[in-house]
Amino acid sequence: MSSAQVGDHTAAESIATTAGQLLLEVRASGKSGDELKVAGDFTSHRYILEQLRVAFPEDDVLSEEAPRVERGGRAGRLWIVDPLDGTREFAEPGRSDWAVHVALATDGVVRAGAVALPGRGMTLSTATGPPPAVPPANRPLRVLVSRTRPPTLAGSIVEHLGGELVPMGSAGAKAMAVVLGEADVYAHEGGQYEWDSAAPVAVAAAAGFHTSRLDGSPLCYGQADPWLPDLLICRPELAERVIAVCREGSVS
Repeated sequence: MSSAQVGDHTAAESIATTAGQLLLEVRASGKSGDELKVAGDFTSHRYILEQLRVAFPEDDVLSEEAPRVERGGRAGRLWIVDPLDGTREFAEPGRSDWAVHVALATDGVVRAGAVALPGRGMTLSTATGPPPAVPPANRPLRVLVSRTRPPTLAGSIVEHLGGELVPMGSAGAKAMAVVLGEADVYAHEGGQYEWDSAAPVAVAAAAGFHTSRLDGSPLCYGQADPWLPDLLICRPELAERVIAVCREGSVS
């Protein structure tokens, strides 16, 4: 890995971590409800963009809070960020299932990334990501689902493979639960934007986990339309069976 590449990885980790610390300060400010959500989004977005502009002035940037790509002038390098993934959970006292995403994509592939989990005091990244975790031997398969959407596909996975559904907040929190060995499968249908999954996919792939579309095809980032139809992150030994269930569900 070149020194320039190392810089990408460490920058993603540092920026995501500090943005998360700023969000904790906002959360402790006494604000609540929509005021808290807006303040969190704005504070994190402003900090991340300022840092990227200083460190990588020629790179392009795509943020949830500024969905039109900000052009830096150097083709082929796109930072994809979600300043506050899981705004609903961020505004609920005591919840830790929200995140900050910072990722770099080149040639359609996320090469570097970090997911900060400020409520848990940790950042997982392609710079210092953990090795693949081994889940406890005696617990059932854990399949993550949204707190607010019907778990249609996840229910099919559990029906075919056994296990249990586990509700959780942000996409980043779900993906990192798989990386940390706290869950086994995160299969999302119904669509997301690139900023929802770019950093989680970078971290999970670097740690040895399977990442793809639900049908097993590659994820591609930096597209003209940032909408991604679906996502799969899971333990690698489960990928083939989960993809088979997903393919069967798509034609049934």
